[in-house]
Amino acid sequence: MIKAAILTISDKGSRGEREDKSGQVIKDILKEIGVEDPLYDIVPDERGLIVKKLREWKDRVDLVLTTGGTGVAPRDVTPEATREVIEKELPGYGEAMRMEGFKITPRAIGSRALAGIAGRCLIVNLPGSPKGVEECLRVILEVIPHTIELIKGEGGECARPKPRD
Repeated sequence: MIKAAILTISDKGSRGEREDKSGQVIKDILKEIGVEDPLYDIVPDERGLIVKKLREWKDRVDLVLTTGGTGVAPRDVTPEATREVIEKELPGYGEAMRMEGFKITPRAIGSRALAGIAGRCLIVNLPGSPKGVEECLRVILEVIPHTIELIKGEGGECARPKPRD
């Protein structure tokens, strides 16, 4: 079973001025890969607070999904905070999400979402909108369990098996 955490990054959400719908979308979708009762928190768009929470969780869970702060606005600092915590970046996650998102809206190329490994934990940045979260998480959902297995040293072959004749 995958142990997960959801971190919503939102100034308004952290002040109680906006309901966190994106965090709920993540929680609902994670059930499809067997995640129950993920850790959850919401912090403002403050790099230091994001780093602190990611460092706190990286040794407690297998997966941290963030939502928010991946755009180009002055207070969008989630990727910078994530880079401060990870040891290895996994560029394919962000590339896949942007590529699929671009099919829906050209604005997807403005996303700076990234993913990486911190210790034995996979951290993935998702957009801040519920629609963006759903679209992006659907793109990567299938590969998350396999990536976590590999990070933990439990994975086997990465190639898909050849079909038998």
